[in-house]
Amino acid sequence: MIAETVCSAVAAAGLGIAAVTAYRKRFLAATRLAAYSLLPLGLVMTGVVDWLADTAFSPTAWAGFGVLGLSWVLFSTTRAVERRRGGTRKERRAARGAQREAVAPAAPAASAPSLDPAARTPATRPAGRSRAPESAKSAGDDFSDIEAILKKHGI
Repeated sequence: MIAETVCSAVAAAGLGIAAVTAYRKRFLAATRLAAYSLLPLGLVMTGVVDWLADTAFSPTAWAGFGVLGLSWVLFSTTRAVERRRGGTRKERRAARGAQREAVAPAAPAASAPSLDPAARTPATRPAGRSRAPESAKSAGDDFSDIEAILKKHGI
């Protein structure tokens, strides 16, 4: 009974402050104050305040809150450790596999840096390509050198 009276008084006082704020032409702040003021009244009307009053004197409820708190601490700790390590186990395995590929390239031609296609030796030129003048090469030929450099650096 006392909790309902206190919540109603808080709601009335908050609505009064919201009215004064609206009178001062600060409508956004007044609306926000009215919303906060109506919360205790809504909690009383729905019965949440009675439930909280009954829960406050129940040792089983407090033990339940303790278990929920412990669960939250464990969850937060595991998330913090996961962020420090860099993701889940699956993501770390994928990163390790990508790192191995970056360290040891599969093709020996990828490790030979060559920015000028004319400077390539026939041994490093991929099979199936003919010697064509620079103007006759397609855009894919230009990007193969860039891809080789990126693969060499593990990107």
